[in-house]
Amino acid sequence: MANKKTFPFEATLEKLEGIVETMESGDLSLEESLRAFEEGIQLTRACQQALSDAKQQIDVLIEKNGELTTEPMLDGTDGE
Repeated sequence: MANKKTFPFEATLEKLEGIVETMESGDLSLEESLRAFEEGIQLTRACQQALSDAKQQIDVLIEKNGELTTEPMLDGTDGE
């Protein structure tokens, strides 16, 4: 399997949580709040993309006739 660049999802999520806490404290100026908000949006988009990529990689192992096969994970959008 080829090595792929890993996304530091947990670290990015922690940074996003820190930004939210800082903004909620109310101690930032308007300019600082706008910068923090912009960074938060970028981090949110990066996390959403990482989750989307991970979802596409998930396969469900199913045993059929003594052999393991894979099927794509259902995403729940088709009513299941």
